[in-house]
Amino acid sequence: MQIRFDVPADPGYPGRVAAVLSAARLRKFTNIGAVLLALGIIGLAASRVAGFGTQLEQLYFALIIGGGLSMLYAPWVRLNAKRKSGKYAVEGAYDITDDNIQMRSGTEQGGIAWDGVSRVAETPEFWIVYVGRIPATVIPRTLMSPDQDATLRTFMAKNGLLPV
Repeated sequence: MQIRFDVPADPGYPGRVAAVLSAARLRKFTNIGAVLLALGIIGLAASRVAGFGTQLEQLYFALIIGGGLSMLYAPWVRLNAKRKSGKYAVEGAYDITDDNIQMRSGTEQGGIAWDGVSRVAETPEFWIVYVGRIPATVIPRTLMSPDQDATLRTFMAKNGLLPV
């Protein structure tokens, strides 16, 4: 397999990459926030119905506020990453072979061997490449031809990197 394509210097591209990579890492904050928010609301309602008084209401309000802030953390990080990443827009390229993924961005170059990849997740715009449990990089599907995307999908499926 030999897939090569260029990445144009699009100011929005680094922000989209940052949003995709951070979403995988920050999902737990949203989930924890939802649990804290629910516990706070249930506790507050129960204390008012059962007539516990105001002894525990401050705790429940703290849970509600902490849960809400935790749920807002992930969108705030994504927005901040998008806002700051526009200055990192440089031309680049990908060269994907049976052995590795080579990425070039401006004067920087790096790669990931397929042997180190534990899994690959799919979004409409990117293939998210994981090394262990960490999303290490993305491969932009929208910049690939349909034939290149199909070839890469077949390779990853054959090597057990895509979820069933």
